[in-house]
Amino acid sequence: MRNLCCALIALLPLAAFAYPIELDKTLNGTEVSATTQEIDHNMGAVLLYNYGLTEAHCSGVFRNGPERPRTRKVVLAAGESSNMTVKFARSIIKLRVKLTCTLN
Repeated sequence: MRNLCCALIALLPLAAFAYPIELDKTLNGTEVSATTQEIDHNMGAVLLYNYGLTEAHCSGVFRNGPERPRTRKVVLAAGESSNMTVKFARSIIKLRVKLTCTLN
């Protein structure tokens, strides 16, 4: 019984709930890499890196069910990376992100 309890406690961190993230990218000729990340039960992020030779203006609209969509904007210089993070009032069940980048 004692070994069973130790095994269950050891597996507890593996039982963390991860929510799905849908990323819809419209890059418009920019060379931007985007990676999604779950930070907490009510926080999410998009990690951006600009591989291009000119700066890119990126805007991300984060949607989590019935809550109001949140918009984050960032200007990425050539070779620069940045994060767009968002925190919602409720736990995220499914996060939808619409990322739009343009050259300027």
